[in-house]
Amino acid sequence: MIKSWHIKQINYVLVVILALGFILRLYDLNWDQGFHLHPDERAITLFTVPLEMPISIQEFLSVNSPLNPHFFAYGSLPLYLLKLSGTFISNSSLLFAQYEKINLVGRFISAFFDIGTLFIIYLLGKKLFNKYIANLSAFFYAISVLPIQLSHFYAVDTLLNFFIFLTLYLLINFYEKSTIRNALITGAAFGFALGTKISATVILASIGFALAIDFILIFLKNLHHPKIWFPHIPKFIKTLILKGVVVAISAIVVFIIVEPYALIDFREFWQQTIQQRQMTYDAFTFPYTLQYVGKIPYFYELKNIFLWGQGPILAIVSFVGALYFTIVAIRKEKKTKWAQELILVVFFWTYFFVVGKFAVGWMRYMLPLYPLFSLFAAVLVWKLHSLVKEKLKINPSISIILNSLFIILLLVWPLAFMNIYTKPNTRVLASNWIYQNIPLDKTIAVEHWDDQLPLGGSPYKTITLPLYDPDTFQKWQIINKNLGEIDYIIIASNRLYVPLQKLTDCKKFPPYHCYPITTKYYKDLFNGRLGYEKVAEFENLPTIPLLDIPINDQNADESFTVYDHPKVMIFKKQ
Repeated sequence: MIKSWHIKQINYVLVVILALGFILRLYDLNWDQGFHLHPDERAITLFTVPLEMPISIQEFLSVNSPLNPHFFAYGSLPLYLLKLSGTFISNSSLLFAQYEKINLVGRFISAFFDIGTLFIIYLLGKKLFNKYIANLSAFFYAISVLPIQLSHFYAVDTLLNFFIFLTLYLLINFYEKSTIRNALITGAAFGFALGTKISATVILASIGFALAIDFILIFLKNLHHPKIWFPHIPKFIKTLILKGVVVAISAIVVFIIVEPYALIDFREFWQQTIQQRQMTYDAFTFPYTLQYVGKIPYFYELKNIFLWGQGPILAIVSFVGALYFTIVAIRKEKKTKWAQELILVVFFWTYFFVVGKFAVGWMRYMLPLYPLFSLFAAVLVWKLHSLVKEKLKINPSISIILNSLFIILLLVWPLAFMNIYTKPNTRVLASNWIYQNIPLDKTIAVEHWDDQLPLGGSPYKTITLPLYDPDTFQKWQIINKNLGEIDYIIIASNRLYVPLQKLTDCKKFPPYHCYPITTKYYKDLFNGRLGYEKVAEFENLPTIPLLDIPINDQNADESFTVYDHPKVMIFKKQ
């Protein structure tokens, strides 16, 4: 009876964790009040809405098929899933299948898949360790800020994360029981991941390791005795080929099913894929990637995880946990689950070293590490808890108090972040202020490569300042002329003024990406020497609950603030 009660208690804890995860991810999905303020989500919805089923096989196989999204920055699976879901829900309201509200359908899908990832992490913790670690892993992931934020966007990241971890979980099952069925479903999961985003190819490292691990074990145990491991090579190659071919065929078939126009429209698919790949090696590829010029690989990613993505306390436990987990997994090859743990370790470090070296460093790129960080942190906490319990023999009441304090401290960070969703979006507030305080006969200036304010279709005469353009005489001749006509300058976010002011060393940077004059323009604007005074500012910072202490996150990666809580400034000519 005690055992049965214990199982029910653990299941109840998981239900609470899942409920907490859902609440944090579903709270205020309409955070931008219907204005579609996430640019990637906006692009996905714009390419999704026109999709239609072809009327014939010939039309389906055509490059000009109405089912061809002609958009391959992401996979086609998220677009098709959104189209199907929006069409189904449109029975209650047609707007859910149209641009107006289909993004809300996508945001719910995003949150739902992230909860799926949370559950997979629970299953991994339970399979490899115990229910305590499984629940703790799920809890750590449930309260991690970056997954919570990305669940409020439909930009494929949470879907990709889910399929990556579904593949890893099935891969471990496949290693434990190498049947054709397990090979097929593992390959299918990998195909879904590729159909979500082609960058899922990084899983190949873990797949290859899982296929080769038995031979690696024999090799390591008999390193100095070639006569023992050498005869296994033909069998190893045969097994590797047979299993690998089944996984590969399954993955390819599923990928073609969910993204058929990667094959049918291969030229466009390849061209866009190469363009996206080029961005990862050159921060000068697009104007919006200039923020990453001078990025310190790995440190930049870890800094953002520490300060924002998880918060300092959970991040410290995660970082130490990752090192501890790796060392233990490598050293104790006689453990029952040694190989399974190494499959996760191989993925973790391969992903970190490959993606962390990218020239660009959007925080969402590190999302696939967050579930494993949560698992590693849980393993470390369990180990420390066991040591303390064994060595110090702390009173159970004190132990409960200490555990409760630890949980409360961890909850501070996600609750502080959730504060931004308790208020209207800053761009919406700024737009309302503009309509109420700026006469319609005034001329306003906005910055290109950023969302234009006021939202909702501006009735004002609007001039766009091309500040991302190279600092040429012609550029400033035009801008200076425009400044003579402009009554108000509106800065909708830090998307331009932060990165451009870092690119002033013209001996170091290319002339067309060096901005000393633009930097002086911003300094003069902010200190009043340009002839404009700041008359309004809208800022919505994460705030520690109860204490009401704001956390200034304006130094975070731009993508962390610019979508759901950008700082907006309005300047008036004096």
